[in-house]
Amino acid sequence: MSNHSAVIKTDAVIIGAGPCGLFTVFEMGLLDMKCHLIDILDRPGGQCAELYPEKPIYDIPAYPSISGQTLTDNLMAQIEPFNPTFHFQQMAEKLEKLDDGTWRLTTDTGTVFEATCIIIAAGGGSFMPKKPPIPKIENYEGKSVFYSIRQMENFRGKDLIIVGGGDSALDWSLNLQPIAKSITLIHRRDAFRAAPDSVSKMRELVADGAMHLKIGQVKELIGENGQLNSVIIENKNKQREKLPCDIMLPFFGLTMKLGPIADFGLNLHENLVTVDTEKFETSEKGIFAVGDINWYPGKLKLILSGFHEAALMSRQAFKYCRPDARMRFEYTTSSTSLQEKLGISDKK
Repeated sequence: MSNHSAVIKTDAVIIGAGPCGLFTVFEMGLLDMKCHLIDILDRPGGQCAELYPEKPIYDIPAYPSISGQTLTDNLMAQIEPFNPTFHFQQMAEKLEKLDDGTWRLTTDTGTVFEATCIIIAAGGGSFMPKKPPIPKIENYEGKSVFYSIRQMENFRGKDLIIVGGGDSALDWSLNLQPIAKSITLIHRRDAFRAAPDSVSKMRELVADGAMHLKIGQVKELIGENGQLNSVIIENKNKQREKLPCDIMLPFFGLTMKLGPIADFGLNLHENLVTVDTEKFETSEKGIFAVGDINWYPGKLKLILSGFHEAALMSRQAFKYCRPDARMRFEYTTSSTSLQEKLGISDKK
């Protein structure tokens, strides 16, 4: 994972670090193109790693059965020779075309890229947080209400309220407890969907007075200029209580949305990015889309389809990134130059 304050110049930026984004690194790497990847999650794998890491996948060629996490691990090992740079917990937010025809992409954390090619491999879209139905919560978002944690140090010495009953809420309660001034966990009922060990540790901290647990729902936020100073919670008996806080962290799960990509000015088909079937290029030159995020007649939403699309897309990307170079088609089984790139020694 990497963050940079200066502009990062590269051949390609891949939006999405799921299976198709990872395999795109491999195909681009064989053609000597450098890739940076952006993903809103905190690790590679996309939907495979986030939604079904242990669930078997049965339609990956040569694997009768493989879990989402194992597939991700294998893809990471496969692209290791090409040393891609990952920018996790960031979302591609703004895209603009420069005078020389290249692209400037800015993330929601302020990381800026300038690249010849942009490759959208965002699966079903970005994982977006489910927001609690609290009036005027948007007034506090990004200032004192956060749906994800990128730097724990930002929460040191703060009075924190964490809302939710799943793994994220419990894990962050435990991880932030040592550095926060105080932590109050709020859940609508006194039962949790998180790992039993995490629940036990939380209850031990509550019993010791090291954190607080309140059963109820947040009904109102109190503060000014985006800064919280307290919240109002209500229990099942409709009794209300005011709790002081500096920051609220709601963890209500994730949903899939196209997100800022919808504002990139690309032709869309039912919320998917339209591409051709020769090079999987969008309506904008130099912007491609592979995997479940794209649409064309006959499209199948299969990982293996995305792998095929990445291979063809990379050939066109090479023409843009290396306009003066000659591209030769080679097989990894017989090309010594490709094998050298992959770090494979001659074992004859």
